[in-house]
Amino acid sequence: MNQLLESHKNYNPRLRLFYGVVVVLILVLLGGLTYRQLIIGTLYSDREELQNLRRILVPGPRGNIFDRNGELLVGNRPRFAAVVYLAELRQEFRQEFRDLRRPYIEQDIPTTGIPLPSMARAAVVQRYLDQINELLGRDEQVDSRLLERHLRQQLILPFFLVNDLSPEEYARLLEQVPIGSPIQVYSSSVRHYPHGSAAAHVLGYVGSTLEIPEEGVPGERLMTFNIRGSIGRDGLERSMDDRIQGQTGGEIWVVDPDGFQFKRIERKRSVQGEDVVSSLDIRLQKRMEDLLGSYTATAVALDPRNGEVLALATSPGYDLNDFTPSLPGTVVTEITETQAWTNRALQGLYPPGSTFKMITAMAALRSGVVDARTTSFCRGSHQVSGRTFHCHNRAGHGEVDLVRALSVSCNVYFYEHGVSAGIESIAAEARRFGLHEQTGIELPFEARAMLVGTPEWKRRVHGTAWFPGDTANVSIGQGDVRSTPLQMAVMTAALATRRESVRPTILLNGNRNRTHGFRPLEIEDAHYELIIRGMIDAVESGTARSVRLPGVSIAGKTGTAQVPTREGRLNMAWFVGFAPVENPEIAIAVLVEGTDPNDNFAGGSTAGPIAREVFREYFSNREPEPLAQSQR
Repeated sequence: MNQLLESHKNYNPRLRLFYGVVVVLILVLLGGLTYRQLIIGTLYSDREELQNLRRILVPGPRGNIFDRNGELLVGNRPRFAAVVYLAELRQEFRQEFRDLRRPYIEQDIPTTGIPLPSMARAAVVQRYLDQINELLGRDEQVDSRLLERHLRQQLILPFFLVNDLSPEEYARLLEQVPIGSPIQVYSSSVRHYPHGSAAAHVLGYVGSTLEIPEEGVPGERLMTFNIRGSIGRDGLERSMDDRIQGQTGGEIWVVDPDGFQFKRIERKRSVQGEDVVSSLDIRLQKRMEDLLGSYTATAVALDPRNGEVLALATSPGYDLNDFTPSLPGTVVTEITETQAWTNRALQGLYPPGSTFKMITAMAALRSGVVDARTTSFCRGSHQVSGRTFHCHNRAGHGEVDLVRALSVSCNVYFYEHGVSAGIESIAAEARRFGLHEQTGIELPFEARAMLVGTPEWKRRVHGTAWFPGDTANVSIGQGDVRSTPLQMAVMTAALATRRESVRPTILLNGNRNRTHGFRPLEIEDAHYELIIRGMIDAVESGTARSVRLPGVSIAGKTGTAQVPTREGRLNMAWFVGFAPVENPEIAIAVLVEGTDPNDNFAGGSTAGPIAREVFREYFSNREPEPLAQSQR
């Protein structure tokens, strides 16, 4: 008995092995559970989130653009569209598919090559579109290819049935579409230009894009769908795009296994972009455009005190409202054929003609070649190295000094003394006024190929020497010199304020006497007064008499340049000037471009009258500002 009791108290060694195996298995199980829950579980959770959540990015409305007086130049208008969310039509898609399939199976009807599911979906959507057609008197048809592409690529977004509803159509749909209908009215914003074609080249236009900024919108790891936004393509819309572009908003949706919307769980509203105040005066701008009329022409008006662009017009132009909500191909063709895309004020390069003579005069004065008493006798032509160069007045001007030569635009005077001063002096003076480089205005696509020829340039580009005849041509703004009308307006503004350079700006800076970065024009008082006196006399009794305006003192200079083409020589009619002389408030450059060799354009008869009316518009209903104390 004792032996039996004793034997039961002893442990079997094989049980120890069994217990050890059990403990190991339990530890493995706990480890596996821990791995699944803490490590793999997080991965599965992430996968589930990525699989079940979708993000929609909604672009913010663009900021407005105003003129200097607070007039709206570019804004936003609501754009309404009739849409359906395809998730709400799934049951109808299935039923339509069953109804379509039955006759094909029972009657063995051959298919048309279009899958039955696609036919079913198109038929369902067309029924709703027909309801809209009946209400609006339209005849819209569903594009089954667009529908299928939308299902593959943008399932979570609304499918557009009718785009850009008129206000009347919008009101009719809201009133007559039954409550609970899958048809919804979708609202977005597109650009609106209250003044139509006015300042088109300055304001610019936008294009559609899916590449919208997404900073600050949660869910960057989720599959994302973008609602189309807009991006600036030209003008201020392009150069100020970073400021004007609205702040993107977004939504995060839970989707079902088929990818349809189920529930919105997060939303961040979009924010309108920053407003921009331009320096334009839309009243002056529209008057300038009216004056250019049907000419191929451009004109620029600056405030010489701070470089603000008051008006910048190019003709032909285009109506910016034709660009929204999209640009039709017919409009693109028309703009292309009329060459209206070009902003001639800062992209057109032209010989400046006699408006360049102030540069030649300054070079001759600074180099000591001429002074107030220096004269030339104009017989209507001048010999340079055996070559005859003609004056525009073939009968000649007789004895002329510098003031008289500027007033009547005598070529002979500038041939003679320009050659004496030398091309290096003339080129240095042109560079002093920035005629060799971009102005730096805040507008895109400014020309880069402006030209002030020099011997070094000619050797590098043409591989030939520079001759005195080349200098004679440049002395009157012909030959190897090309400038933009904006550059000539800047030069005129610099002369008006006796500065070397004036940087133009298309943005309102609010300071009429801003002089930061403007270098004084280092020229003797007597020399400066000779040039300005010549410009005044040009308006009062010389080639620019057509610019005279009672009650306003104007200094100006006309020019008629010629450009050789296959069809013959084309005349380019110029005027540059500023007013009032004693306290300049406005500087103008006008260019009318000849398009036919028979065009009898000239600076005095063609560009001058346009400039006069621009001055008249500027000074209408106001008096010139009093002379500042520092200028008395």
